[in-house]
Amino acid sequence: MLAIQSLIKLQVFTRLLGAVVFGAFSSLAFAPYSFWPAMLISLISLFLLIHQQKPKFATAIGFSWGLGQFATGIGWIYVVIKQFGGLPTSVGLLLIGLLIAYLALFPALFSYVLRRIQLPLALSYLLMAPSLWLVIDWFRGWFLTGFPWLWPGYSQIDGPLAGFAPLFGVQGITLAILIISASIALTILSRKLLALLPTVIVAIFGYVSGNIQWVQETGNTVNVAMVQGNIPQELKWLPSQRWTTLFSYQDMTRKNWDADIIIWPEAAIPEIERNLSSFLISLDDAAHNNDTALIVGILDRDPKGHLFNKVIILGKNGTEGYSYPAPQSYTKHHLLMFGEYMPFSDNLRTLAPLFNLPMSSFSRGNYAQPNINANGYKLVPAICYEIAFNEQVRHNLTPDSDFILTLSNDTWFGTSIGPHQHLEIARMRALENGKPVLRATNTGLTAAIDYKGKLIEQIMQFETVVLRANITTTDGQTPYTYFGNWLLYFWIVLSGLSILILQQTKTIRLQLNHKGKSKYRA
Repeated sequence: MLAIQSLIKLQVFTRLLGAVVFGAFSSLAFAPYSFWPAMLISLISLFLLIHQQKPKFATAIGFSWGLGQFATGIGWIYVVIKQFGGLPTSVGLLLIGLLIAYLALFPALFSYVLRRIQLPLALSYLLMAPSLWLVIDWFRGWFLTGFPWLWPGYSQIDGPLAGFAPLFGVQGITLAILIISASIALTILSRKLLALLPTVIVAIFGYVSGNIQWVQETGNTVNVAMVQGNIPQELKWLPSQRWTTLFSYQDMTRKNWDADIIIWPEAAIPEIERNLSSFLISLDDAAHNNDTALIVGILDRDPKGHLFNKVIILGKNGTEGYSYPAPQSYTKHHLLMFGEYMPFSDNLRTLAPLFNLPMSSFSRGNYAQPNINANGYKLVPAICYEIAFNEQVRHNLTPDSDFILTLSNDTWFGTSIGPHQHLEIARMRALENGKPVLRATNTGLTAAIDYKGKLIEQIMQFETVVLRANITTTDGQTPYTYFGNWLLYFWIVLSGLSILILQQTKTIRLQLNHKGKSKYRA
């Protein structure tokens, strides 16, 4: 009896450990490793591990899988907490541990529901599981302002499933991954090759979609200069370093006035806009005289004390000249929780001084804002974390938009994998919408991305240099830009109706068989 109990405990431990290992393995699918098959292998393993398990134990397996994925995939956030939060190591580890545990709840929920609702294996894996994962992922990307990091679809930016992005967006790729993973797992469990049919169909569909030219090149090439100032975060906001920083950016720009558009990164100017009118007027005049536009990241504070993270455009921007506030600007809408705003701030800051993190008191701009004008080109801005919100970017695109612009300051993340994942996300926005992405950062990774999500030029981290690139604009809209997630919503409804109809048909067939047997006996 003791031997049997020991064996059961060993099996339980092995499954949970296996879930952690395969969850961690999924992180290899994302940048900077970009081993895209890792996500498929990881999800196939999750399906196999929860097969025939009771809902409670399936939940524990899903939670363990999530711990493995998020500990390895977003554990780099600890760098921010440790270096800039001013917290003891123990408190920092506790906070990152709580974040990882919170995110692990989502795959745990997926595993629980999948095992709680009893369906035939094929229906459960091929119809219910992909739709269930999408719904849970969307909830994760919305709840508490959302954390859509490490959505499975991002792992395929260089993989064979990337062709789904212009049709269905990044979550369309996630759907394809789930269908393939479930199909392969079903094949292993049922030992029937017919179960591989969904994999074949999805693969063919993805290949065909990837070879369709959804947008057209205009033949118009824009010369862009993106200034990577490489200003250390610990020096950037020191009053004594303010003018040193400004002159550094000014000097690097002076050598690149011949570009059509010049871009400085997020909060490149370490002072609020209203305090630097003379300096900005001087920059505006210089840009006008050189027949170019200068895009600048800056902060501002209104008379009521509200702080805003902004992008302003100087020089050729369709207006007569600069005057405060900048007539051409964009204000960040999607703020990073704990980084740019503090939920329940009054209570938390009273409770403990560790919640007085720097720059955690921003106010948000509107969800939809007009495109900015830079030398006659229309740009859709997304500041830092906003680039991860695909629907927000899509909602701000118009048929006249030429570029997606993202300014960021990834200095916070040091030499971690965070900036590489951030760049990967920006590449997906280009592929989804068929628009080039201009990504200017303080310390890297600054990059010019074409409309297919491929890197044209890139600057490595911690280099003080200007990226120069010629980028071709496009005309037209991808199906994803036009329809958004509505095609995926349709899939979810269709799969749900299919499950109900198939289940109802099965019930009726069983009832008829039962009646037939009753008559035969009579």
